[in-house]
Parts: sequence; structure tokens; C-alpha cells
Amino acid sequence: MLLLMGLGSTRAQVTKMFTMEKDSIPLFCGFSVSFDLVGPAMLMLSDHGEYEGALRINLHDQWFPVFELGLGHANHENDEVTKLTYKTTAPYFRLGMDWNILRKKHQSNRIYAGFRYAFTSYKVDIIRENLPDPIWMSQSGFGIKDMSCNMHWLEAVLGIDAKVFGPLHLGWTVRYKRCISSNDGTLGATWYVPGFGINDKDNLAANFNVIIDI
Repeated sequence: MLLLMGLGSTRAQVTKMFTMEKDSIPLFCGFSVSFDLVGPAMLMLSDHGEYEGALRINLHDQWFPVFELGLGHANHENDEVTKLTYKTTAPYFRLGMDWNILRKKHQSNRIYAGFRYAFTSYKVDIIRENLPDPIWMSQSGFGIKDMSCNMHWLEAVLGIDAKVFGPLHLGWTVRYKRCISSNDGTLGATWYVPGFGINDKDNLAANFNVIIDI
């Protein structure tokens, strides 16, 4: 009898050892809204920038579907190389997912990696003033208004989210952006693409976010 009781106790201990404790955290843990501060600062200090906000859903403190919406603006006058002026204002959006990569998921601070698909359709004014005319020995200009352009791109994202107090968090994200398709209009690549930044095949950017959990 004692031997059987001992075997039963040992079996119960082994079963407990290899049985994962059930996670009591629900799948839906709320959502958060955030606002970027880098884009508005760039608008104040330079000739281009963005206003951007995001909505992120919290699934089990591990997966975070995210939707980002912004308004990009540029007024780049008399470019040093081309002598062209570029003007545009247009919305853009991004859709993607973040993963919390910390081992302990259910805490206030997070480190996450993710991706985004992004798109913008925008119109740009390109103007060239004071263009020398070698025949008539005078200066003239040319320009095009409301030239239609668009771009699709992907982003790889790495971020940090730290709790300050209550529902308030602050966070940094670093983004690598890669163009996958674009229509640059009839005059070649535009200087700036809303949401993507200075126009190139790839780009590196950072955001500083004020985040509120709801």
C-alpha cells in the first residue's frame, strides 16, 4: 500500500513538472493610441515632415496589429543640385503587426519587432525659376502643378515601449523602409514622398511616440 501511494505521488509530481501552467491573461487586452513627435519637430526645423498617429490592438501582450495614419508635407525650395522647388501635402497609411520579443510578456515595458505595408497617393508641384535661356539671353521658368504620383513600400520595425505612469507610455521605433513599387509622374523621381521621406529605393527613419493605453 505504501509503495503504491509513493508511486502515485511520484507520478503526480512528474505530471505537474511537465504540465504548463494555464495563462490567465485573456486574448484581447485592450488597445492603445500613439502620436509621433519627430515628424512635427522636423516640420519646425526643416522643409519636410509629418503628423502621424497610430492605433495598436493588444492581443495577449504578445501580438499587436497596428494601423498608422499620417499627413506628410514638404516645401523644398531651390534644390542645391537641380534648382527645382518641390511642394506636396498628402496623407499616407501603414498596416502591419508587432511582436513582443521579451521572454516575460505580461509586464509594462516591451521590446518588439514588426513589419508594415505602406501606401501613399500624392500630388506634387515642381517648379524651376530663373532658368537661363542661351538663345534669347534671358531668364524664364517652367513648372508642373498637381502631378499625380504614388508609392508602395515595406518597413521593418524595431521598437521599445516603456511605461511612465498609469496609462502613459513613451516609445522609440527605428524603421528600415524599402520601396516596392512607385509611380513618379512624368518628370522623374520627386524629392519627397509623404510617409516615406526623401525619395530613394530605401530609407532609415526613427519615431518618438507618446502612447496611451486604453
